[in-house]
Amino acid sequence: MNFLPRFDFIALMMAPTFWIGVATITVVTLVMYWLINRLLSFVQKGVGQWGERHPTTNKMRFVLQDILGKTSKPLIFICAFLFSLRFVNLPDNLFSTISHAWFLVLAVQIALWMDQAVVSWLHHIMNEPGMIKNPVTLVITGLLLRAVVWSVMMLSILANAGVNITALVASLGVGGIAIALAIQTILSDVFASLSIGFDKPFEIGDFVVFNDVAGTIEHIGLKTTRIRSLSGEQVVCGNAILLQQTLHNYKRMQTRRIVFNFGVAINTPPDKLRNLGEMVKKIITDVGETKFDRAHLLGFGTDRLNIEVVHIVNTADYNKYMDIQQEINIRIIEKLNEQGIEMALPNMIVKRSDRPEESDSEAEPFPAR
Repeated sequence: MNFLPRFDFIALMMAPTFWIGVATITVVTLVMYWLINRLLSFVQKGVGQWGERHPTTNKMRFVLQDILGKTSKPLIFICAFLFSLRFVNLPDNLFSTISHAWFLVLAVQIALWMDQAVVSWLHHIMNEPGMIKNPVTLVITGLLLRAVVWSVMMLSILANAGVNITALVASLGVGGIAIALAIQTILSDVFASLSIGFDKPFEIGDFVVFNDVAGTIEHIGLKTTRIRSLSGEQVVCGNAILLQQTLHNYKRMQTRRIVFNFGVAINTPPDKLRNLGEMVKKIITDVGETKFDRAHLLGFGTDRLNIEVVHIVNTADYNKYMDIQQEINIRIIEKLNEQGIEMALPNMIVKRSDRPEESDSEAEPFPAR
C-alpha cells in the first residue's frame, strides 16, 4: 500500500491524456504570453503616435507610457498560464484556487500601474518649467497616495482570501488615533505643509511680512518654514503657526499705490498753488512706469501748505519704486525753483523764560532784566 500513490502517479504520467494536457498548457501559455506582449507593444506605440499628433497632451502621454511600461512580465506569464488551465480538465476543488489566483495577479498589477501613475505624475510636475514647486509637499503627497494604493491592494487581497478585515481595519483605526494624539503637534505642521503646497499662500522666493518679521522665503519644510530676514538672520517658524498669521505677500503685488506729501511756503500766491497740480501731473507722466492719480492742496500747517500727491507704480520691485519716487522728488524741487516757489522749512520757536525754575535744568538761566 505504501507504493500505491507512486504507482498511481507513474500510471498518470504514462497516460496519453496527461501529456496532451501538458502540451496544451505549454502551447496556450506561450501563445497567450506572446499575444499579450504584442498587444501591449501595439498600445504603447499607439499612445506615442497619439501624443505626437497632440503635442499639448505630452504630459499625459508620458504618464501613460510609464504606466504601460510598468506591466510586469512575470504577471503576464502567470495570466497566460492561468488562462491555459481552462483548456484542460481539472478537479473541481481547484477552480476556487484559480479564481483567487486571478484576483491576486490582477490586484498586484493594478497596484503597480497606479503606483507608477503617482510617481510619473509627481515627476512631471516637479520637472515642469516655469513653475515654483514645493518638493516637500510633492514628496509627502506621493508617499500618502502610494501608501493608500498598496493598503487598498493588501486589504482587497485579504478580503478575497476570506480573511475578516473588519476587525483589522478597526484595530488600525484605534492605533492610528492613538498615534495621532501622541504626535498631534508634528502632524499639525505636516498637514500645514500640505496646505501650503496646495493652497500656495506663498512660495520660495516670495517676500513676506507678518508681525515683526519681514524677509524672503528660503525653504518650506515638512515642519517649519525658513525666512531670510532683511537684517540677515534666518527666522524659523512652524508651518501651523505661520498659517495662523495675517501674512502680507509683497512678491505678488502687481501695483503700488503711493501717497506722499510735500510742503510749500505759507505765503505762496494762490495762482501758483492752482498750477501745482498740473505741474506734478506732468512730472509723474514724464517719469513713466507710474500712473498719476491726483495732486491737491491738502490743508494748512502751522508753517506750510501741505500738498498731497497720489500715483500708482506699475511694478512690485521696491528698488524700482524708490528710483521712480526719487526722480519725481528731484523734478518737483527743480520745478518749484524754476517757478520761484519756496519749499516749507520747519520753524524753530524758542521760548525764553525769566524764571530759572521754568527753564531747562541743564541750560543756563537768562539774566533778569
